[in-house]
Amino acid sequence: MDDKQWVFGRHPVLEALAANQPVEKVWLQQGTRGEFEKELRHLCRDLKIPMTVLPKDSINRLVKGNHQGVVALLGAAAYQQLDDILPFVYEKGETPLLLLLDGVTDVRNFGAIARSAELCGVHAVVIPAKGSAGLSAEALKTSAGALARVPVCRVKSLVSTITFLQESGVRVLASDLSGDKYLHELDLTGPVALVLGSEGEGISKGVAAAADRCFRIPQLGTLNSFNVSVATGIMLYESMRQRSVVL
Repeated sequence: MDDKQWVFGRHPVLEALAANQPVEKVWLQQGTRGEFEKELRHLCRDLKIPMTVLPKDSINRLVKGNHQGVVALLGAAAYQQLDDILPFVYEKGETPLLLLLDGVTDVRNFGAIARSAELCGVHAVVIPAKGSAGLSAEALKTSAGALARVPVCRVKSLVSTITFLQESGVRVLASDLSGDKYLHELDLTGPVALVLGSEGEGISKGVAAAADRCFRIPQLGTLNSFNVSVATGIMLYESMRQRSVVL
């Protein structure tokens, strides 16, 4: 056991999911069948919570106790729904500014990104349910509390989310080294969602194809790119500058 918040056992895990507690991930013992397995999969799917099947020995290494073949890790804060946030932003008369993170797995980068997002007026940070850092206690600490203030939305598919945003009047602009325009050449004054990928792989091909445009951040050196959290700060400052927030 460590300082992470674990829930284990069939009834406690189901109760945590049904009560909409901030469950980060669920692990199920390999070979589990029956009504419990069906209900667990159904809840995880509906709540967009990643579920991984592991051998019994691996489950035993996660927690000490009668886990009954299922373990859940609680996050430090609750996820929110993007389709609730976006209409609210429009209703307040504000211009949406969103961040989509495609494959950012480093907790420290995630926390630093959230800190910049909070300072620059981002309305929500969107992450995929799988392959992304989440609302862990470590991420919350790294963000200096920003992850408790900026809504974080976990979605099943970034590509589908991009379509939803475009249909809602939001332009989706993706940071990519193959972009045909520079950041400062873009109009960021309207409803915008900025997409950033992992440092190793960048944004995925599907996300790049779904975005309205890919762009680059100017650089003079010979290294491949800025750290993703640094790139986020540059992009968000440019959005503030264009929106006349910076005096």
